[in-house]
This record gives sequence, C-alpha cells and structure tokens, in this order.
Amino acid sequence: MTGTSLARQNQNLAEVVKSYYQLTKPRIIPLLLITTAASMWIASEGRVDPILLLVTLLGGTLAAASAQVLNCIYDQDIDYTMTRTRKRPIPSGKVQPRHALIFAAVLGILSFSLLTLFANLLAALLAMSGIIFYMLIYTHWLKRHTTQNIVIGGAAGSIPPLVGWAAVTGSLGLIPWLLFGIIFLWTPPHFWALALMIKEDYAEVGIPMLPVVKGEAETVKQIWVYTLLVVPCSLLLMYPVGNLGIVYGAIATYLGYKFIYKAWELKQDPTSNQLARGMFKYSIFYMMLLCVAMIIDTLPLTHQLIGMVFTCGG
Repeated sequence: MTGTSLARQNQNLAEVVKSYYQLTKPRIIPLLLITTAASMWIASEGRVDPILLLVTLLGGTLAAASAQVLNCIYDQDIDYTMTRTRKRPIPSGKVQPRHALIFAAVLGILSFSLLTLFANLLAALLAMSGIIFYMLIYTHWLKRHTTQNIVIGGAAGSIPPLVGWAAVTGSLGLIPWLLFGIIFLWTPPHFWALALMIKEDYAEVGIPMLPVVKGEAETVKQIWVYTLLVVPCSLLLMYPVGNLGIVYGAIATYLGYKFIYKAWELKQDPTSNQLARGMFKYSIFYMMLLCVAMIIDTLPLTHQLIGMVFTCGG
C-alpha cells in the first residue's frame, strides 16, 4: 500500500523522530493527563507525592501513546484513503507498520513496568486495560460498525482517572468511578462536535459516525442530551459525595452553564460548522478547567483561605 522508496528517503534523524512522535497523536494526551492528575490530587487530599505524580503521568503518557500508535497501524487503510490523513507517517511511507508495531509494544511495556515498579500493579493493569479496550472494543469493533462507537468507546478515555486514583490509594472507590462517569458523558458532545466538522471525511471512508448516518439534527440532539447529563454529574463531587467544596462548585457551575449554552446554540442551528467548532473547542476548555478546579479545591492553601473568609465573616 505504501512505497518503500518513501521510507528510504526519510534519512534525517530529526525527521525520523518527528514521524514516530506524530504516530502517538500527542495533541490528545495532555487532556488525558490532566484528568489523571486531578484524580491523584483528590485521592491524596491535595498532598500528592511529586515523584508518584511524575511517574504516573509518564506511565499514562506511554500507555496513551502506545494505544495511538496501534490505532495508526490498524487504521492505515482509512488514513490512506482520507485526504486529511494521507500525510500521516504510515500512509505516507515514513514509518513501516512493522516498525510502528515494535514501537507500540516498547511503549506499552515501559508503561506497565514503570507503573508496576513505582506505583502499583492495579494502576499498571488499568493502564493496560485502556490500551486493550481502545484497540479491541473501539477501534476494531465499534468504530467501523455502529453510530454508538464514540459513546461506548468513550470508556477508554475515561480510564486515566482510575489509573491516577489507583496509583495513590492502591484501590478504587466511588469517587474515581464518578470521575470516570463525568468523562464518559463528556466524550459524546466533545467528539460529535468534531464529527460534525469533518463528517465528509468519515463519509468518504464509510465510518458510520452519527452525523453521517443520522444527520446533523439528530447528532446535535444527542449532544444536547449528553451535555445536560454531564453538567449535573460533575456537581455530584460537591454534593452529595462531598469530596470537593465551594471553589470547585462555583467553577463547575459556571463552566457547566457555558457548556449547556454552547450546546443550546448548536441545537438552534445544527448545520453551522462555526457553532460545531465552538462547541468542540469549548469542550476541551471545559474539561481542562474542570480538572484544574478539582486540583485547586483540594489544596491545603485553598482550605486555609476559605476558613479565613468564613472566620472573618462570622
């Protein structure tokens, strides 16, 4: 499918490194890491061990990178067909699939080893389960066969907070599963907004994304429903679970209001590419700031400041 001559032209070391780096789809990873970090901060009540944090984030990065490289190998036929993705390392011939497979295996082994040695086996197994679920359930089974691909497949992207919590506590409980649920419900509005923007690309290669099969109006209706679910779910961390306080609650409420408003705007004009783009960009902003709010709320300094405010007010 790809010419070996293209691979031979890639002699420059910097270009080789860049090609392998691109295989990991690095733009996706920071969002996964911040959900891991937020979970660790909550689990440690704002006193996370910096070495454990660094190791867990590195292990998570390697696991996510491994999954993305495997995805690139599996989806090379789609990437080769779509104009938008034809210049990616494998379809362009810059990286051979067998070399990419070795790279993915090395990344996965490093992730598992690092998390097992410096965190615990549960965290390592959870990270590996994310790779397996992403590849077998989402990429192999769901992506090419059902419009609900991203809904069920969203579970793979919801695993990082479980990894973070397990790294700190060695176990799982209600709160990490609630974090899992928040990300799980957030994924459809996030990804379907992107799918609305590039639906022609999916149609070109026969991927049954919701906008392609059911149309923009149905997709936007589903975005609206999931947005209305994720916002109240995010507030459960404050009440009744009660692990986070007023700082998180205030930020989450404002972010949620904006998220719902963006979804409502899109619902009024389902065919607007500009509104879909705005929804997609805001969804990233929403999740990142929500996680930052979780971290800020757990900090001892935050608790001290709130205590001072209430003491002065009393």
